[in-house]
Amino acid sequence: MSRLRARVVGLGTYSPERVLTNQDLERFLDTSDEWIVTRTGIRERHLAGDDETTATMAAAAARAALADAGLEPDAIDYVVLATNTPDNIFPAVAARVQDALGIPAAGGFDLQAGCTGLIYGLDVAAALIESGRIRRALVVGSDKLSSIVDYTDRKTAVLFGDGAGALVLEGQTGEYGLLGSFVRLDGKGADLISIPAGGSRLPASTRTVEERLHYIRMDGNETFRFAVRAMPQAVEQALERAGLPLSALDLLVPHQANSRIIEAAMRHFALEPEKVVMNIDRYGNTSVASIPLALADARAQGRLVPGRVVALAGFGAGLTWGANIIRWG
Repeated sequence: MSRLRARVVGLGTYSPERVLTNQDLERFLDTSDEWIVTRTGIRERHLAGDDETTATMAAAAARAALADAGLEPDAIDYVVLATNTPDNIFPAVAARVQDALGIPAAGGFDLQAGCTGLIYGLDVAAALIESGRIRRALVVGSDKLSSIVDYTDRKTAVLFGDGAGALVLEGQTGEYGLLGSFVRLDGKGADLISIPAGGSRLPASTRTVEERLHYIRMDGNETFRFAVRAMPQAVEQALERAGLPLSALDLLVPHQANSRIIEAAMRHFALEPEKVVMNIDRYGNTSVASIPLALADARAQGRLVPGRVVALAGFGAGLTWGANIIRWG
């Protein structure tokens, strides 16, 4: 009997209308388009409007994914919502998305694993499906990073954008679907990417606001060194768990954090450009939304051909890293 797998049957994304270009940043930061493009590959990023939240963007992407799958909301058994910028500390964004879509009472939760959150979410949802506990899951990645970016800090202000993406997974037998995953966490690097204040460790106060401790702090050099090691390792380990050699890889869809990190992964695997998806120039780093946004671009370009082996790979705060291997179709 064929093994039950979690197959991707729907994909949807949402990107806010407002665009912040490098030229816009030049007007209030000591930076330049050349400096940003050379070091990051980013030319523009999308920013959510005042009336848009992590939940509203997530719901928009989820609706698109359900429509793509040809399914009604009542077909979903579980909602896994990856985010680093929840609307509130609680309730979960997953609850707001479930309500907005009209999904009948279902299981669900928020998952926080830095920019690797979508990778973790797919791994968890696939495990639930493969165990027979559920038939379909909605996995959403949504972040309003503009709400936690310090626009006086040129090291981080140029990097981030807002957006959301969603995938519908369904249990099916056959060759298509999630073939293997690899996820890891190492808290020794927890302070390399963090928001110092706002949680129970350092609650909000006049001092934390004045010292701008509610914004992203990042050690860019150490994060870069970590990422160029972690992403290739994750892909290699996930392929091994899927029982596939590197030569079977048809398409790499990496987290869009920095073009130089992606290019390092290309060199590591000796991959030609047509086997790697990169759209960071148009979106910046959208954290958990970056992989589904890149997947949507790959599909629009005709690169997600049924039967192709696709690797999703990412890294993020925690430090976290991981990869999923999917046979598309």
